[in-house]
Amino acid sequence: MRSTFFYLFFLLIASSCGSSRSLVYFKDLEKSPNYTEEVKNKVNPKIQPDDLLSITVSSLNPESNVLFNNGVLQTIGGTSSGVATSRTNEGYLVDKDGGINFPVLGNVKLGGLTKEEATSKMVAEISKSVKNPIVNIKFINFRITVLGEVNRPSTFLVPSERVNLLEAIGLAGDLTAFGKRENVLIIRETNGIRSTSRINLTSKEALNSPSFYLQQNDVVYVEPAKIKSLQSGDSSFYIPLVSLGISVITALIFLTK
Repeated sequence: MRSTFFYLFFLLIASSCGSSRSLVYFKDLEKSPNYTEEVKNKVNPKIQPDDLLSITVSSLNPESNVLFNNGVLQTIGGTSSGVATSRTNEGYLVDKDGGINFPVLGNVKLGGLTKEEATSKMVAEISKSVKNPIVNIKFINFRITVLGEVNRPSTFLVPSERVNLLEAIGLAGDLTAFGKRENVLIIRETNGIRSTSRINLTSKEALNSPSFYLQQNDVVYVEPAKIKSLQSGDSSFYIPLVSLGISVITALIFLTK
């Protein structure tokens, strides 16, 4: 009788934890271990307002290099010294119209272009003054934010300028057991328009989602499961009391037999 009581008590505790949930990513891949598919949803990030760009120029002319990279040359005795005046090293901030203020060239519109397209445009503009320039452009503030049911929610700088949803979740220490893998929210702002999309990480179709590859300033939000909401709500105070009451009643029934 006592063993039966403990068995029922264990079932009671287990049932109070809520229905079971799958914590497996891409569980529909279990039937196809050799799954292969062409990647068609990878996109290059486009330059947007408030992006911070690092732009360096190299050429065979040392004076032009200093001029384009620093803005102004100091002169001593009527000759260029090759030393630039101080300039902030924070990069070039893209304004609301997509333009940057670049030495010699003035305002250059790069908004809406990929990094490769912007590099080609800068090379074409600088080539009017310097022969065969080499231009390198990098995003300084390429960042993504991961919030919700993850182990380390935070904003992360991405030096590689390319990150997918799984990598972002990895940076945040993976989802907790309460994270809803089937309904991950992506918040994105492009050209002044905010959009949202949802991805089901329990299905392999997530790999083909247009939002699987993140863009700069994307926000990833992982919703909590219902059981977490119950635990954190006002009703959670009564759940242990109800369970305790049921346990006591069950024990009394068995002991009186």
